[in-house]
Amino acid sequence: MQTDTREISSSVTAQEFRSGVMPRAQLSMMASQLAVDKATQKNAKEFAGFELMEAITVIDVLKDVGTPTPPLSQESQAFLMKLKELEGDEFDKTYMQAELSNHEFLRDLAQDYLSSTDETTSASEKETKHLAKVALYAFKEHVAMSKRIYGELTA
Repeated sequence: MQTDTREISSSVTAQEFRSGVMPRAQLSMMASQLAVDKATQKNAKEFAGFELMEAITVIDVLKDVGTPTPPLSQESQAFLMKLKELEGDEFDKTYMQAELSNHEFLRDLAQDYLSSTDETTSASEKETKHLAKVALYAFKEHVAMSKRIYGELTA
């Protein structure tokens, strides 16, 4: 999705976690909406449906805890335009490679956030910690799934 090359620091705050996840979830939701209709490989299409549900849920929870919804970056808009132009195998490969990169970043962000929190957090931070724990499961699962599907597409 995004080619954000920002290194994740080993000390991530709740706000940094939320603001790091929101734009990626927004872009993933939009890309997955396209993929639900355009993906041609059955596993890529199935993944897109799961990813769409995940992104919608994560966005809803982030909004509930007061996370701002930023406008899409120019890079994100360009990626979506590229996806709209692609068809067939090229669409599937591009979508799955982007989802793999996105979920690897999100997995690392969640792990770093969870490892930097302590037991003396505010109610808002506890909510974010709970979200991160649940999201980490999905991020790890989606790394494995997207890696497998991308491998199928490039074999």
